[in-house]
Amino acid sequence: MSRFAQGNYQVQNPSKYVGKGTPRFRSGWEHAFMRFCDNNNNIMQWASESIVIPYRHPLTGKMTNYIPDFLITYKTRSNTLKAELIEIKPKKQSVIESKSSANERAIVAVNYAKWASAQKWCQKNGLTFRVVTEDDMFAKGKK
Repeated sequence: MSRFAQGNYQVQNPSKYVGKGTPRFRSGWEHAFMRFCDNNNNIMQWASESIVIPYRHPLTGKMTNYIPDFLITYKTRSNTLKAELIEIKPKKQSVIESKSSANERAIVAVNYAKWASAQKWCQKNGLTFRVVTEDDMFAKGKK
């Protein structure tokens, strides 16, 4: 499946999915992450696009809403529960590089504003926030 695929995900373990309605993926990477959450025994609960976080758009100055891709609760190696908000993003939309175009830099700036608001929201609500890129998803055991 291409990373540009879109569609509805058919939940295999409905007792784990705590989101509203049928989860919708907007990329092959999101689809892969949904399969991971649905089938991983350490993921206790997951939801797709279930949290709304207000943030100030850095280019317009207007308040708008950010909806992170996933909310997950999982069991850690020490057998404790941890909750995280997860955003799936291509690395080029996560890091400003010297070769980035003005449009790419603007996308990253908007993402940084969203993520700063998400981090504050998570701190206030006892969660953590993480951006997952292709480096994380396709690391193939690298540490």
